[in-house]
Amino acid sequence: MRRFHPLLATCRYTLATLLLFAACSCLLSVLAQDTTQRPTEKPATKKAEKGDASEKPPNASQIELLETKVRFEANGDSRKEIHAVVKINSELGVRQFARLTFDFNRSFEAVEIPLVHITHATGGTADILPSAITDQPNPAVVNAPAYQDVRVKSVRILGLQPGDTLEYRVIKTVSHHPLAPDFWLDHTFDRSGVVTKEIFELDLPHAPNLQMQVNSEMPEAETSTSGEGDEARKVYRWERGAKGKETPTSAEAASSQQSDISITTFVSWRALGERVMNNWRGSISTDSTVEKKALELIKNSLDTESKMRILYGFVSREIRTIDLPLDATGFRVLSPNIILSSGYGTSLDKLRLLHQLSYSTVGGLQPVFLGGERLLSGQLPMPSLLAVAIGTYFVGSPPSQAPNGSWEVCDHCGNIYWVDPALAVAPFGMLRADERGKTALFLGSFPGEWPKPDECWLRIPHDLPFPSTQQVNVTASLVISGTLSAKVKYKMRGDNELVLRVAFHQTAKEKWKELAQLLSITDGFRGQVSNVEASDPYVTKDPFTLDYEIEQPKFVDWSKKAVRIPALLPQLGLPEPAGRPATGAPAKPIDLGTPLDVQIEMSLQLPPGTTASAPTGTSVERDYATYSSQYAVKGSTVTALRHIHFLLREIPGTRAADYNAFLHAVQSDEAQDFTLERKSAEAPSDTKPTGTKNPTPK
Repeated sequence: MRRFHPLLATCRYTLATLLLFAACSCLLSVLAQDTTQRPTEKPATKKAEKGDASEKPPNASQIELLETKVRFEANGDSRKEIHAVVKINSELGVRQFARLTFDFNRSFEAVEIPLVHITHATGGTADILPSAITDQPNPAVVNAPAYQDVRVKSVRILGLQPGDTLEYRVIKTVSHHPLAPDFWLDHTFDRSGVVTKEIFELDLPHAPNLQMQVNSEMPEAETSTSGEGDEARKVYRWERGAKGKETPTSAEAASSQQSDISITTFVSWRALGERVMNNWRGSISTDSTVEKKALELIKNSLDTESKMRILYGFVSREIRTIDLPLDATGFRVLSPNIILSSGYGTSLDKLRLLHQLSYSTVGGLQPVFLGGERLLSGQLPMPSLLAVAIGTYFVGSPPSQAPNGSWEVCDHCGNIYWVDPALAVAPFGMLRADERGKTALFLGSFPGEWPKPDECWLRIPHDLPFPSTQQVNVTASLVISGTLSAKVKYKMRGDNELVLRVAFHQTAKEKWKELAQLLSITDGFRGQVSNVEASDPYVTKDPFTLDYEIEQPKFVDWSKKAVRIPALLPQLGLPEPAGRPATGAPAKPIDLGTPLDVQIEMSLQLPPGTTASAPTGTSVERDYATYSSQYAVKGSTVTALRHIHFLLREIPGTRAADYNAFLHAVQSDEAQDFTLERKSAEAPSDTKPTGTKNPTPK
């Protein structure tokens, strides 16, 4: 999952929603040389019968058999056959398997579904007719003619009922893949309990460069050989569940980044990178249209950084991002002229266009690849692990080389810029939090000289190109009827800014109210949100701002002699300390996230005849963070101010006791309330003042 600072819980939820939406668009993707496909939805459970609390409830669907056979040829072609037998246990299971979908690229892949058979629990059988199978463009490319080869083959399964058994076979063939004759695969056995019995068979040709890694806790495979010399083949067979041997299910094994079975014919990551770069270089055109566009864009700019900002802004905003996995096109890259004229491109295509625009004006952008949640270094070199493509601009001297072979780029050096034009609304030089601080595969060249063949790793710095700040201002009023109204204003720079930019960019304006409502709830406010205004997500040179109004009737009950209300401020969700380490194990560092300066303040106007008393503020200082608060009452106005400044990214786990004390001090201060008293016997009314509106208490 992408790591953002925990200050605003709302941003975590917003991000999770965005990621879920993005994941759904390519959820059932079957990669070019990928592993066996499994159901993509997590199994749901139903409540156990009373008296059987110890009995584990059944999954919504249970795969009684999952058999995968993969055969590779020496020229890189392959055939993968999946045979599955699924028991449907509930209506949710029916919905899970109401449609089977498989992604493929018809320019080098083909998908066949020769068998879809239902055995009804009530007796009788049914076969799904070929007419139920459809072949359509991937939803991400419907309006992108250049990518119509990226397809989805699906079969609609009607008539399923709880208790039925579904059996199907799917065959996927790969011929003349753009990276052939090399081939690769990684496979991990199911450990969730959804699959009762799983069989995996791998048929390999004679390949001098073939590398294989098998999880050391895996049982030994059954093997057989045939042929001799270049015609030799070897077949491996693993079986899990039922009468087969179990794969490891320890928490350590389940969380490992290593697959159970990995193979590749790429001899190194540098060799793989060169193959990918061949596609990159092959997209060059002699047409001068792109160069003319670059000169037109930067004609009024003098310094290098201004030129880079303009070119980056053009590609990120004006070229629509086609959201496809990097290998969905076999790492083919469109010509920059086509990308420019069509107005759209994949993340790799947008990098290619930006490279061409910048090549003759500010120096060529260089591509860098990350492995998503999996670190590439330490894995066998496989294209399917390349999940994210970003770019770097080098200006001046190259980075220095670290003892471990990676090239170090200091967090504050001024000779390199990092860009991700696929994000569209990311400020110039900003990468996502989960991309920073990682070691990435660098496929370009440094100024002056090329790295040696095994020197292809570049450490991305942790820091952002600007300080991270957050300001929240709440201006509220409380009327005699007990209704609270407030105006809330956010101003953000940093990781949470990017989350909100993406959220508001991807959401229609008429739905912005729903986003603001979610934000208010997760920040601890209750009430009805209205009048939502956000700054243009594309205007990235300034912090992102968001304003909304919120109203909550019956916020206070004046029948009580004294009314206690909290400061009307978002909760500072500080990270919890790491759990107690195992005996003899070192304490894990406490991750504080990107250094961040946060100031939140509130002003509350009380109704006539109301008096208030304020809690006492506090101040806590550490080398890793500082916190202070101020509370005051002046006439009929109540004010509150909290300021927290995270100075370090992490602190050693050995300082957990000190951090716990800091955390306790902050949480105790947040728990303090204001006390209100009504000295007037004036009857409540529904009259509301014109002016500000505000959120709710804890």
